Amino acid sequence: MAFIDCHFYSDSLGVSASMYVILPQVARSQIGLASSVYGGKHPTLYLLHGLSDDHTIWMRRTSIERYASELGIAVVMPAVNRSFYADMASGPKYWTFISEELPALARSFFPLAEERELNFAAGLSMGGYGAMKLALTHPDRFAAAASLSGAVDISQRAINFPDDFKLIYENVTRIKGSGNDLFHLADQVAAYQGEAPQLYQCCGTEDFLYEDNVRFRDYCRELKLNLTYEEEPGQHEWGYWDRKIQNVLKWLPLPARS
Repeated sequence: MAFIDCHFYSDSLGVSASMYVILPQVARSQIGLASSVYGGKHPTLYLLHGLSDDHTIWMRRTSIERYASELGIAVVMPAVNRSFYADMASGPKYWTFISEELPALARSFFPLAEERELNFAAGLSMGGYGAMKLALTHPDRFAAAASLSGAVDISQRAINFPDDFKLIYENVTRIKGSGNDLFHLADQVAAYQGEAPQLYQCCGTEDFLYEDNVRFRDYCRELKLNLTYEEEPGQHEWGYWDRKIQNVLKWLPLPARS
């Protein structure tokens, strides 16, 4: 794999931004790392960080480069601060950045595929919410999304902890039923006439977000969305996420190589 520490200017944020990118490379003489590539431009996983982290965290806490190398996919890991992947009421437009500007810029910099069936999103905690928001908002752009211990019931969390969200949302009571509410977005995807994204969700049973995840799981099941759900004993920590991101990569609906 090639590893790029990429710094660039963002028009939507009005400031320089950062992302880590790993790209497939076939290296015949490299020891201890299996490698693979697809023909043409690379299938891409947008891998999102949590509330207290940044774009470096997946490389620092997991072996994501080694895991992705076997599959021949690119992984894009952007920094979004504590934005909850929203156009903030008192801050930059991080939703516009992550959903519109970033994919276009990344594809202009690197040979990344544009086709829906070759684009995926995943993340942990706040990033799990962001990944689901991307795929449920844009089912025409993402074939799949995965949430690891995701903050999937953002409406309820913002009402319970308003001080944590006062810079993000103008009024926390208006999140429910809006484009920031995954339950509302799930309703829209259930009525969508095109192909719905495949969804993966996992959460440890001792995680403080477990009940939120159970509510979202049950709602998706009621809507008959294509959801794979896994739970096991676990907390909100990197040992759990390092194991589960391997499951996510195996689950991704990658097309067969021609």
